[in-house]
Amino acid sequence: MAFGGFSDNKQPAPMADINVTPMVDVMLVLLVIFIITAPLFTHAIKLDLPSAQSAPAPTEPTTISLSINGEGAIFWNNDAVTQDELTSRFSIAAKQQPQPQLQLRADKGTRYEVIAQVMAAAQGNGLTKLGFVTDVPPAHK
Repeated sequence: MAFGGFSDNKQPAPMADINVTPMVDVMLVLLVIFIITAPLFTHAIKLDLPSAQSAPAPTEPTTISLSINGEGAIFWNNDAVTQDELTSRFSIAAKQQPQPQLQLRADKGTRYEVIAQVMAAAQGNGLTKLGFVTDVPPAHK
C-alpha cells in the first residue's frame, strides 16, 4: 500500500502532481454557459416600425441689441432712438412670434434711472425676454 507504513527509515516524498480536476470542471461549466448564451447575442427581433411626421422645429427668436451710453442715449441695433420711438418698437416687437430676446447693454457711467425706465417700458409693452450683456474680464496671466 502506498498510504503509509510503520518503518522509520523511509521519508515520505513531497507530492509532485497538480490536481487539475477542479479547474477542468470550472472550464467545462463556463464552456457550457458560453455555448448556451452565445446565440442569444446574435439573435435580433425584426420589427416593422411606424413612421411619423413631426412639426418643423420652432425658429430661433431674433435678438434685439439695445445699448445705452453714458449720457443716456438709447440705440436700437446701433440706430439712435428716442423714448417715444422705443415704446412703439417695444410694442411691435412684443407682437412677434416667437418673441425676440432683448439684450440690454449699458455703459458703466449710465444712470440706473435710465436703465430702469427702459426695463419698465419693455415690460409694460409685453416683452418678457430680457438679458444683460457684460464684458468678460481678461484672463489673469
